[in-house]
Amino acid sequence: MSEQTREQATSQARRVVVVGAGMAGVQTAVALREQGFRGTVTLLGAEPHQPYDRPPLSKAVLLGKAEGSAFDVDFEALGIELRLGREALGVRPGDHEVDTEAGPEPYDVLVLATGAEPVRLPGTEGVPGVHLLRTLDDAERLRPVLARQHDVVVVGAGWIGAEFATAAREAGCAVTVVEAADRPLAGALPAEVAAPMASWYADSGAELRTHARVERVEPGAVVLDDGSRVPAGAVVVGIGARPATAWLAGSGIELGAHGEVVADEHLRTSAPDVYAVGDCASFPSRRYGQRLLVHHWDNALQGPRTVAANIMGETPAVYDPVPYFWSEQFGRFVQYAGHHGVADRTLWRGDPAGPAWTVCWLRGDRLVALLAVGRPRDLAQGRRLIEAGTPMRPQALSDPARPLKNATA
Repeated sequence: MSEQTREQATSQARRVVVVGAGMAGVQTAVALREQGFRGTVTLLGAEPHQPYDRPPLSKAVLLGKAEGSAFDVDFEALGIELRLGREALGVRPGDHEVDTEAGPEPYDVLVLATGAEPVRLPGTEGVPGVHLLRTLDDAERLRPVLARQHDVVVVGAGWIGAEFATAAREAGCAVTVVEAADRPLAGALPAEVAAPMASWYADSGAELRTHARVERVEPGAVVLDDGSRVPAGAVVVGIGARPATAWLAGSGIELGAHGEVVADEHLRTSAPDVYAVGDCASFPSRRYGQRLLVHHWDNALQGPRTVAANIMGETPAVYDPVPYFWSEQFGRFVQYAGHHGVADRTLWRGDPAGPAWTVCWLRGDRLVALLAVGRPRDLAQGRRLIEAGTPMRPQALSDPARPLKNATA
C-alpha cells in the first residue's frame, strides 16, 4: 500500500482501537474526539482499574494522601468504549485484528500505547518482600510497608529509586539505596552533573551505597556482592524499564534495539494502519539528528495529539518534541528539557552545592538541553529557546542572575 493510499485509508477509518489505557492511550482516545473523529474508539486496558495517571503513585498514593489517580475523563460522554481487564495477546496486521483473552478485536486503525514495564532484579521473582513500583496495585502493596516503617532497601538510584526513597524517608522508614554504578542517575546524566546529587541522600537521612551489586535477597536482608548484609524489611527494585512489547512477537511489526516499536516521524509503525506512541515507541528526531526513546510523562501527553492528527488529517503531522520531565526528590524539584547527548559544551548557572542551580548543554551556540534544580523559570525559558533554536551568548548564559531569555545572541 502506498503512503498516499494508506493516509486516505486511515483518514476515512471508522474504527480505531487503542491498546493501552495509560496516559498515552487515554490521551490518544481523547485527542481523536477533540479533533472531530466520529468513528468508533475502543480503549483496551490490561488492568481492571479505571485508567489512572502514574506520577502520583510514587508520591501521594504511596503515602496514603490519595486513594488513586484516575484520569478526570468522562469516557462515556466522549463515546469511548472502555474495555478494562482486556490484555492484548498479539496483532495480526494482515487481518486488521488484535487478539485478546476475550477474542479478536477488529480495527481499521490501531494505536499501540502499551508503555513500559519495570526491569526485574534477577533471582527475585516470587521472593516475599520484593516490590516494584509501576502500577496502582504496586503502590497499594507498598503503602502498608511504609506505614509500618520497615527498614527499606531500594535497589537502583535512578529517578524512580530517588522518588521512592524520598517517600519512604517522609514516612519515617530507614532507607538504604544500593547502586551498582559509582553515582546516582548514572544512566541518565553525565558524572559531573549527577555527582552533586549524591549528597541529597545523606541530607535526607538515607544511606546511598554505590559500587554495590545485589548478590541475592534473603528473608530480612539484601546480600551484596562484597558479602555485606543490609537489613531489609522490604526491597523496592528500581533498575529501569523496558518497552512493553513482548506481546507483539510474530506480528511483523518492527522493533528496535531496546525492544521498542520503531515509529517514523509521523508515529506510524512498519505495519499499515498501525501507530505507536509513548514509552513503547521510538521516533526519529530531526532536531537532534537521532532516534529517541523517551520514557517520560510529557511524551505520553504530547505524542497522542500527533497520532490523532495523522489519523484524521490528509497532511501528515510530524512529531519532533523537546523532551521534558520532572522529578520531586529529597525536597528538590528537578526538571529537564531537551537531549544532552548531542551537546559539545556544558555550562553551569549557580553553585551545585546550593539549593538552586541549572546545567545548560550547548551544541555550538544553540541550547540543546538543560537541567534545572529549583529554578523553574530557567526551565520554562530554556525549553522555549531550545524549541526556537535561538543562538545564545555563553558568558551571559552562565550568569545565574541573568534570565535565560536575556542571554540570547
